[in-house]
Amino acid sequence: MGIIGIEIPQLNEEQDIEVEVRVNGIKKQYQYRVEIFHWDDCPYPTEDRVECIRQLVNGYDKNWDLAHIGLPTDDYIPITFRKKR
Repeated sequence: MGIIGIEIPQLNEEQDIEVEVRVNGIKKQYQYRVEIFHWDDCPYPTEDRVECIRQLVNGYDKNWDLAHIGLPTDDYIPITFRKKR
């Protein structure tokens, strides 16, 4: 699948995003959800941030797939999920 970058408002909390596109005249709809996860909220506390992300993604709603891991800060990481079709 190709990638198109779409700017969205600054992330301060959970955001649900619906995108409708036409590919060769065929309309398609996609749903995305951007979640802000704070490092302190790891399911099993760890200093390893990669392991923390793994835990967060594996424990997320199974109706959603991982779409993108954003740039982390010292306090949190934004993660984007795409709703399964």
